[in-house]
Amino acid sequence: MSAGWVAGTVRARVLVDRCPGAAGAREIASCVTLGRALQQLAGTPYAKYTRAAAGLPEAQRAVSATLLWHARVLAGWLPPGGARLLVPLVSGFEIANVAARLSAPDRAYALEPYRLGALETAWRRLAEAGTPAELRAALAASPWGDPGDDTPWALVTGMRMAAAHRTAVAVPQARNWAVGRAALLTARELYVHGRSLLEPVRHDAARLLGTRAPTAPSYQEFREHLPPPARRLLTDVAEPDGLWRAEARWWHTVLDDGTAMLRGSRYGPRVVVGSVAVLSVDAWRVRAALESAARGGRLGEVFDALG
Repeated sequence: MSAGWVAGTVRARVLVDRCPGAAGAREIASCVTLGRALQQLAGTPYAKYTRAAAGLPEAQRAVSATLLWHARVLAGWLPPGGARLLVPLVSGFEIANVAARLSAPDRAYALEPYRLGALETAWRRLAEAGTPAELRAALAASPWGDPGDDTPWALVTGMRMAAAHRTAVAVPQARNWAVGRAALLTARELYVHGRSLLEPVRHDAARLLGTRAPTAPSYQEFREHLPPPARRLLTDVAEPDGLWRAEARWWHTVLDDGTAMLRGSRYGPRVVVGSVAVLSVDAWRVRAALESAARGGRLGEVFDALG
């Protein structure tokens, strides 16, 4: 084991140990105002980015920015080439940048992009695109691939499914998470929003879910044709309007798997992937906690699922 992997592993465990965890998130969620919840974050790694937050969206985005910063710090400790393992795991930030640009075509009101540094896939190239058509062309010329159309929905959905496929290929430890994510995305598009998958998206979905699930004529048949990792997520989700429970179970699975990776290995890629998983769940849980506080301290079912 190289010194870089040893150093990266040690750093990964330090980052995880500083997380508020389930107990800390419950304390934050039980605050009766967002202001008090942000005060609770003062002793956590999220304080640096959240202290200037003016409202819930800003605070939640600051929590996400903290997660990305931790991933960038971790990448800096890894040996040459090690950061490539993290790129697919944080690709959601690049998708968020694109989604923000699409929601503000004139760029005047677009959110400041997440700073990806060495963990970007093709953001600098995508940021130069002035129109959706140019953005589609930039995606097609990058590892993201052609999403199949240049509508905002097609661009973002194509990136999300491509991210799941790239994660499954590049990060074997995260393959089951990618399969689950692809199943949830497909189910929402087909059976909640009633939208057919464009060919490139359907192709990526088939590589993760098999050919029958993405073309199933009903939600029930979709569930039956899923591979085991995805089928377990939807075990008791009989109707599409219950997919939020499968989403919570997905996060719970990521947390359990990531924790097991941290405990089961001394050094190496498994520990690093496990740490990113646990850090990601912690950030998701804190964002949910802030929302609960903003609503007056009413705990949501997310804490029953992840507590």
